[in-house]
Amino acid sequence: MKQTVSRRWACLAATATLAGCGFQPVYMRTGSGKPGAAQQGLSSVFIENIPERPGQVLRQALQERFDDDSGTSSDYSLHVGFSIAGQSIAVEQSDIATRLRLIGHADWSLIGHDEKHTVLLTGSAEAMDGVNIFDSQYFAADLEVEAEQTRIAENIATQIATQIATWFREKAAKAADKAG
Repeated sequence: MKQTVSRRWACLAATATLAGCGFQPVYMRTGSGKPGAAQQGLSSVFIENIPERPGQVLRQALQERFDDDSGTSSDYSLHVGFSIAGQSIAVEQSDIATRLRLIGHADWSLIGHDEKHTVLLTGSAEAMDGVNIFDSQYFAADLEVEAEQTRIAENIATQIATQIATWFREKAAKAADKAG
């Protein structure tokens, strides 16, 4: 019980410290309850097609995070190059791998819809996961690999969305400082 109380005080102290230094959540809404700068910026991004099945899964995950129901036109395009590579690990003496490490990597560019199609921001994201391979259950292994690829795509989509949302938030803060 005493340990739980001290953890609560530590969390409160950390929160107070962050609030004192100007910390605000990236996806914070405005005072009127409308979407904040990060969410407004994300909703104005068109996500270009990403080839191959894992790319389609990543694009769908990005679209969920950049969700826009307001019908606003896109001011930006997001171009993503995505690949997933596999490495055999835990190899038996018979040269049969019993574990597969999957590494997903994405390089992305946020491009403005101006005349020059200016690259405004670039970045990368990476995620890694693994799957056990059972020699007698090929169908199960295929399903597990597909599930791992989906988890990797979800993780990378979150990284990309967070990086771009942070940029929109900083851009809005700089504009507010200039205006004020």
